[in-house]
Amino acid sequence: MMRTGMTKNMTQGEPARLLLGFAAPLALGGIFQQIYNLVDVIVVGRFLGEEALAGVGGTGNLTFFLLSLIMGLCNGAGILISQCFGAKRYADMRKAVTALAWSAGLLTVLVAVFGTLACPFLLRLLAVPQEVIGYSVTYLRILYLFSFGNVIYNGSSAVLRSLGNSRIPLYALIAASVMNIVLDLLFVVGFGLGVAGVAVATVISQHVSGAICLSYLFCRRREMELSGLPAYPERDMVYKVFQVGVPTAFQSCLISIGGMSVQRLINSFGASVMAAYAAAVKVDNIAIQLITSLGTALSVFTGQNIGGRRFDRIRDGLRKTLLMTAAASLSIACLAFFGGESLMKLFLGEQGASVAVQAGAQYLSVMGAAYVICGIMQSYQNIIRGSGDVNTCMVAGFTELIGRVVFAYLLSPILGVAGIWIATPLSWACGCVIPVARYYSGRWKQKMLV
Repeated sequence: MMRTGMTKNMTQGEPARLLLGFAAPLALGGIFQQIYNLVDVIVVGRFLGEEALAGVGGTGNLTFFLLSLIMGLCNGAGILISQCFGAKRYADMRKAVTALAWSAGLLTVLVAVFGTLACPFLLRLLAVPQEVIGYSVTYLRILYLFSFGNVIYNGSSAVLRSLGNSRIPLYALIAASVMNIVLDLLFVVGFGLGVAGVAVATVISQHVSGAICLSYLFCRRREMELSGLPAYPERDMVYKVFQVGVPTAFQSCLISIGGMSVQRLINSFGASVMAAYAAAVKVDNIAIQLITSLGTALSVFTGQNIGGRRFDRIRDGLRKTLLMTAAASLSIACLAFFGGESLMKLFLGEQGASVAVQAGAQYLSVMGAAYVICGIMQSYQNIIRGSGDVNTCMVAGFTELIGRVVFAYLLSPILGVAGIWIATPLSWACGCVIPVARYYSGRWKQKMLV
């Protein structure tokens, strides 16, 4: 029998309270996860200079691209696990967890080897300036070589979230973030290890967060119906994990490809704009956490309720998520608009280049004004994703990718770097069309996995 607190049954109770209660720890966890990179950027910008900041900050999309297959597999398996949980099919749930563990482990080895060897070539493909590419290679190689901690955290937290537990991933990230801050200062300021010290601090912290989540799953396996996991994966369940995970992963790859295409365009504006984007995007990633967390909560809510055939609750959950998202978007927009310049100076210092500060503040203002569009896109996409209709989400991701790249390259010759910033909300608007139409068609109801 599962204890309350270790898991959360979302097929019963007030939807708004369940969604907000699940999303709040998830948002805090997302913020602490972003603090890994945020602290890295602050330490690098303050103590190692603008070129080192440009080198480290320009690696985000490439790191995400190579790990997105594994992260997508974890998120896709989480949909399957949540539907099994909602339908009370615990034996199938255990088989899905085993299939996820083996698949993610093997893929991590392949990605680590490829990423370590290929990152100089990939960085040159992105037109990273020669004066900063050395910093990027050092940082990326350490992250790829020791990527298991990141994968263990994402895999085990996906299992926990699919069972309705968003608190343990939060606690793990708080512990890891505090450790990351201490180690960053120790390795960079104390030991003078430069960019390598920042990367080592990050991977140690990632292993700590992974160990905490995995230990919790092991210690509570009986109460969570995870006792007696099969030693080896079943072929049919591996197929199911890939069936739902690969489209999710492909969507993530498309988003990161769009990010890399835009990063290449940003790189053409020089190190100051690269540094501005590197800093501003970290603030953006933190600011948007509540919106994306409400979307993720809605995905888990949909997965459990579609497993229990509770379509009325899913409709109610969508309405209340949209209202909460609108309120969050307005609050974040005010902060981004009025505090953008101050936030940029936190990274670049009071003496930071004025071009970088102004470009970063402009980026934050544009994003802040458009968060409500992102909230609509996230809400409808996560309803569709939670139902198991991941191919529709993949097509929506492709639409968003095309919009982002096309608008960036069309607008930047006219508006300069501001055209690149404006391209993102325009691409979100493109990404809304397909999931909204799919939801109101009702066809997503036929895509349940169990």
